[in-house]
Parts: sequence; C-alpha cells; structure tokens
Amino acid sequence: MQCKKQDPVPTAAPPPARSAEVSAPSAQAPGALSDVVKARRPQGGEYLGLYLVDKKVGYLFTDLGVIPGREDRVRSINELHFKANVGSRLSERIHREERIYEARPGGRLLAFTIEQRGDGGTQTLVGNVTPSGISVVRKRPGLADETVSLPATKEVVEDADPVRVALLRQANVSGHMLDGTDLGTYPFDVTVQPTEQRLLSGVQVKVGKAVMVSEKEKVPVTSYVAEEGQVLEMEYGQTMKARAEPEAVAKRLDLVEVFGLTRVVLPRLLPEEAKGIPGQVKLVMENLPEKFQQDTYRQKYQAQADGKVLVTLSARAPEPKALKPRPLKDPEGGKNLETSIIIESDNPRIRELAEQLVGPEKDAYTAAKAIVAWVAQNLKKDYGASADRATDVLRQRKGDCTEHSLLTVSLLRAAGIPARRVDGVIYMVNQDGVPALYWHEWVEAFVGEWTQMDPTFDQAVADATHFGVGQEGNAEITPLIGTLKVVEVK
Repeated sequence: MQCKKQDPVPTAAPPPARSAEVSAPSAQAPGALSDVVKARRPQGGEYLGLYLVDKKVGYLFTDLGVIPGREDRVRSINELHFKANVGSRLSERIHREERIYEARPGGRLLAFTIEQRGDGGTQTLVGNVTPSGISVVRKRPGLADETVSLPATKEVVEDADPVRVALLRQANVSGHMLDGTDLGTYPFDVTVQPTEQRLLSGVQVKVGKAVMVSEKEKVPVTSYVAEEGQVLEMEYGQTMKARAEPEAVAKRLDLVEVFGLTRVVLPRLLPEEAKGIPGQVKLVMENLPEKFQQDTYRQKYQAQADGKVLVTLSARAPEPKALKPRPLKDPEGGKNLETSIIIESDNPRIRELAEQLVGPEKDAYTAAKAIVAWVAQNLKKDYGASADRATDVLRQRKGDCTEHSLLTVSLLRAAGIPARRVDGVIYMVNQDGVPALYWHEWVEAFVGEWTQMDPTFDQAVADATHFGVGQEGNAEITPLIGTLKVVEVK
C-alpha cells in the first residue's frame, strides 16, 4: 500500500472570522497602526503558484489590511489549494484561514475561522481569543458542533506577515503563530538577508530577502519581495517553490503524480534480511543534510568520500529487561502524552476503546502491541478516506498510513504510553517493478525504551526498511523531496 504521507505542502495561514465575535476595541492612540499595515503590499491580495520539483501542485492566495469601517481592526486571509494524483487517487485539499487582530502595534489576535475541505475531511473551526484562552467551535457536516478550550496564544498582529515587517524595519524579528492545523502556538524567527538583483519582466530590479524558520515546520522559507511590496517567490527548501502569478495562471493546475515525483529509487532490491526482526540494511546516500545525521538506536551514520553518507538501518524488539508497566512518564517531559485537537487522546470514545483493548494488562509493550494489531486489523486501507482527527479515523474505520498512525498514537497515549508519529520513507516495489523508498508514516512508543511500530503493515517492530527523518507530521523533510539519493545498497 502506498501512503500519501502528509501533503508535501506548507500549511496556509489562518482563515475567516466572519462568524466569530470580535471583542470591543482597546484604548489606543488615534492613528496608531502596526507596521504590518504600513508595509507595502499589492492591493486586493496576491496569488502564487505552488510547485513541487517544478511541477504545479496548487496555489496560494494571501491578503491583509484594515477592515473597511473598522480602522481599529486588521483582517488577514490565507488560502492553500492543493491538487495532485497520489498513487491511484486524486487528492484535493483546500485550507482557508481568516484572522482578525487589533490594528495597533502589538495588537492581539481576536478571532479566527479555519475552513478545510477535501482530502482529510470537511470542517470549520471558529475561534474567539481572550487573554486567558481560546474557545473554538468545531463544525462538521452531519455532526453536532463541538466546543474546545485551548490555552492562550502569544500571536499578535505583526505575526500575520512577519517577513514584510522585518523588511520594513530592516531588522530581524521573532514572534509566535497559531498553527492552522493543530491549533498549537509555535515560535518563529525571521532573518533579513542582503538585497539581491533579480530579472523581472526583462529588467534587473532590487528585491528584499528574508528567511523564516518556524519551530513547528523547521523548514527555512526564503521570501523575495519587490520594493513595491509584491512577493515574487518563496522557497521551501530546494524542491518546493511558490511563484507570483496572475490569478488565472495560479489557478491553472497540472495533474501531477506525487508518488512518482517524490520516491527515492534504489539501485537494486534490498536483501531479505532487511525485513527480519532483528534485521539490518546499509545504504549509501547523497544529499542528506547534516541535521538529519543524528545517531539513534535504529539509525547510524558514517561519513564517506565526496559528501556521501553510509546509513545503517537496524530493527530489533525492545530489551525485555528494559520493559516497564503502564502508565509511564514521558522521558521527554510530557509532550508525548499530551492530547490535542488532532490526537484527541482524552476523548471518551478513544479512552473507552484503549481500555477495552488493553484491559488490565500492565506491561506497556504488550499493551502497545495489542493496540497496533487492532488498528492494523480494523482499519480498511483506503487512501481516499483521509481524516485529520483521531475520532474521525475511529468513526470511519479506514485510511492510509497517516490515519493508522494518528489513531494508534491517540490510543497509546490514552493507555498511558508515551507515543509520537514518525515521518520518513519505507521500501516498496510497486507495479512498475522499480525498487524505491516511498514517503510513509509510522509510530514510536516508549515502553521502558523507545521502539518503532508500524500499524499500517501490522508490524509490532517496524522493520529495517523504514528510514525515519522527522516527527509528528512536520514539514522538515520537505527539503529532501526530489534531492535525496541512494547510490548503493550494501
């Protein structure tokens, strides 16, 4: 089974607060407006075509400005449209966000609406923000509305467009952003770079340049902005770009097959011992950045000539003497036991099922194996039935690797077992007979020591054909798409 992975595109920024209440304006000096409003930008918003390895897979639309008739309020709109073939299925995704802020310098985020349609499910999240917290109403077709309470966010109006703020000030800036997918707030930094000369309509023009890195995505996003304020191009690593285009051009999409575009072809079949437990395989790779070369209990790295890296992948069951009873403390401080609007491990249905699956079993590894086996055997493998929330996966009982991993992590956490999702690639030989690594997602559980498990393929121990490069659906693997190469199988 091929896995779509997370769509290899950045999340759009926040959507419409049309239906969200906006709190009364705070006292401020007349005419005091944030730098985000003062920065030059195209009137009526701007469109950018989204390209993966130079193939059109979608487009972005962004706009920001003072609300007509409400000079003390700023509205920010961001939209992402994605369309591509992923395996044998057509994947379409629309993510639209609108956020309302106070217009004054340092003005608070007041409200937001996030609309999601297509692959992953249809829902609208309407949020009202106060200094003490966020109340979010989740609306889904055919289901009762749900209300979720979240911690307060540090996001302010300058964070709605920090690149233009940094270029206006000609100074580096830092801030916080409420993520439009999991509704967590993550810090970011924007670094201003020296100006560059670019050819635009046959004329050399000077453009501003800034690099933004979010703690959420961990992918450097480089923006090039013309003097009159138009974003000319955004680079997400080396293989994904957003380019300024007229509306009609931006909305004209190719039909790209993402699996064939992003797979890593191998020079030969992997040996059978790679699939055993214990098992091992060695691959010589090119274009693997140093930040990914961190030794773990499963993956070891050794530098070779000409920038190549020998990667040793191994798999074994956890040591019996290391196993511990549940509930366990998270060795990383608690984040791998947390619930969220995506994980939903505190949901009554999730907790009830977790208790039903593990019963009185105290051994954490035995309990984890029971959960992985149930998910593998009770979720139909169906790419076209995507879901972004654990309870939606449980309700529809089908999906691909992301749905299998999401529900597994939710059940593990509900059972008192620290767990997280792992992003990476897995070995497969598809209909064309070409051995390759394909983007995939599986899980890692702490049962006294960390161990990786794959509920999509019903593996209590993820075999050595899994190469992990990221965690929790982050976009940090994006720079590897189309660039990572395996030049030798040992």
